[in-house]
Amino acid sequence: MPKETIAIASDHAGFELKAQLKQELAAMGFEPLDLGTESPSSVDYPDFANRLAAALKDGQAKRGVLICGTGIGISMAANRHRHIRAALVHDVTSARLTRQHNNANVLCLGARLIGADVAKDCLKVFLTTDFEGGRHENRVAKMS
Repeated sequence: MPKETIAIASDHAGFELKAQLKQELAAMGFEPLDLGTESPSSVDYPDFANRLAAALKDGQAKRGVLICGTGIGISMAANRHRHIRAALVHDVTSARLTRQHNNANVLCLGARLIGADVAKDCLKVFLTTDFEGGRHENRVAKMS
């Protein structure tokens, strides 16, 4: 059975955390699809949100992770795409609930706001929590 591919991208502020989360993805048995950036040199976060959105639309991955300094800008850029439900999370509770209630397909993190350990915990919870469906299905459908 092939490994599930998880797309991951960041701007310069998230470059270091992205490298750590790629290792975490591989350790969890996922195949990381690194969509950049390739260095800590300044770049524009919308470009990387767009790359990830295109990868999900093209079927290269079903889920993704985006990282910028606060997570705010990159989540806003990602959510401009109708097939993306990107959620900025700061703890495992928000990571769990965004999967259960919102069926989020992209996890967004702020590298300057949370540490690597919290980010790894959020990633694990996000990727192992299922959508509850039921009363949430109609609400999620309205976003697409």
